Amino acid sequence: MIEIVVNGQSQNVPEGRTLLDLVRLLQLDPERVAIELDRKIVKRPEWTDTPVRPGARLEIVQFVGGG
Repeated sequence: MIEIVVNGQSQNVPEGRTLLDLVRLLQLDPERVAIELDRKIVKRPEWTDTPVRPGARLEIVQFVGGG
C-alpha cells in the first residue's frame, strides 16, 4: 500500500496502480471526472499509462448534470 492525497484527504491505495485504476477503485465514472495530478491536468488518454506514486497529490472533479 502507498499513501496519497485525494481532494485534500490522505488515502492508502494498492501500489502499482494507474490513474484509471484509481478512478475505478474510488467507484467513479471515468467519463464524468477530470484529474489533476501534482498540480497538472492529466488528459484522459494518459490515465492508463500514468502511475500513482507514493505521496501523489490528486484533485478529482466529478461533473454533475442537472436541469
